[in-house]
Amino acid sequence: MLGNLLAHILIALVLLGVIMGCISYLILLERKTAAWIQDRVGPNRTGPKGLLQPMADGIKFILKEEFIPQNADKFLFLLAPVAIMTPALCSFAVIPFGGVLKAGSSFFGWHVNHPFSMMVSNPDVGVLFVLAMASLAVYGVVLAGWASGSKYSFLGGLRATAQMISYEIPLALALLCVAVTVGSMRLESICQTQAGYFTLLPFLPSWNIFTQPIAFLLFTTCIFAESNRAPFDLAECENELVGGYHTEYSSMKFALFFLAEYASMITGAAVAVTMFLGGWHLPWLDLLIYGHAQPAATGWGGVILKFVVFWFKMVLFIFFYMWVRWTLPRFRFDQLMRLAWRGMIPLALGAFLLSIGFVYLQQEGVIVHRLWLLVGNVILFVVMMGVLRLLPASQNNRRVAVPNSRYNPSPAGALVPEPIVA
Repeated sequence: MLGNLLAHILIALVLLGVIMGCISYLILLERKTAAWIQDRVGPNRTGPKGLLQPMADGIKFILKEEFIPQNADKFLFLLAPVAIMTPALCSFAVIPFGGVLKAGSSFFGWHVNHPFSMMVSNPDVGVLFVLAMASLAVYGVVLAGWASGSKYSFLGGLRATAQMISYEIPLALALLCVAVTVGSMRLESICQTQAGYFTLLPFLPSWNIFTQPIAFLLFTTCIFAESNRAPFDLAECENELVGGYHTEYSSMKFALFFLAEYASMITGAAVAVTMFLGGWHLPWLDLLIYGHAQPAATGWGGVILKFVVFWFKMVLFIFFYMWVRWTLPRFRFDQLMRLAWRGMIPLALGAFLLSIGFVYLQQEGVIVHRLWLLVGNVILFVVMMGVLRLLPASQNNRRVAVPNSRYNPSPAGALVPEPIVA
């Protein structure tokens, strides 16, 4: 018992070190990705190929002057960076990144008598734990906006609150679609059910993205909003709010907000890989290595292989994060709200009801194969898009006749009414 506890503590410390190191170099990867998309070079001065740039940035943050506004609530002002960083790190505790170490394995004198899950904790409500941590993360943004004593920060906090309420609903429903279909809220069980292939299509891995594409689309969109990434970064919109909720922060307190964003990206990518992208499953090559689908319980070699596969998928998903940020423009706030309430929430409710109906028909023996859920997702998406097209269009972007404007010119000889002055 004590050995298992020490092993979980060791895994937690190793994960914390890996995540903090990854955060530093994700910032460099972000800048290099932006340079690649914009046809620039990017950081290349500090160290070989710019590899020491994260260290230089860290030293710069440490040496910067600490500043607390006079009108700020000092306790909440100092608490906010901690409140936003902690949930992002805690969420990784329930991620099954290495599968199960089978009984009989040994490592530096430690003999495993029972199968050992390579994760910090394996609760029965792992999906709910992830949702709870995602809900807590927004409190750091709200506290920072309120405690700064600045109108720009306060508006950023208000936007974050509205964004949280709007996008957590489809986020929860997307995860529940998978949990209902699998029949478990344990992330380890959800990951293990994807380690195989469909019987009707033996070449296709039985990942949840192929049976729940709508849930995957909703989840991907929502984690962009939950981590305040562009095009959903309305809480820190530089064009309107200077810096949003962290306008008044400097030195390492500002760095914690910066690092928390990338920690949330890592956590979101880990949950996406676990729930939809097969987790540690290595498709097709596992048939060459094992002769059959990849087993859940392996020795140390299999655990290391699963760890590498899991993190490789995460890096690809994080690159997708960055690609979207430097490709799509930022939404307006009314567009952000309309997307959630008129588009994503109805679609998420439809996908959740579809998943419940599929499970019921499967238990009754009407539907046997999971690929019928993919057919239902396609039909639901087509129906929802048709319904949305029938709804009246918004009038927020209506054109206004402007005299002598090249964007909306008045017809020749037409009488343009005088503007009404209030």
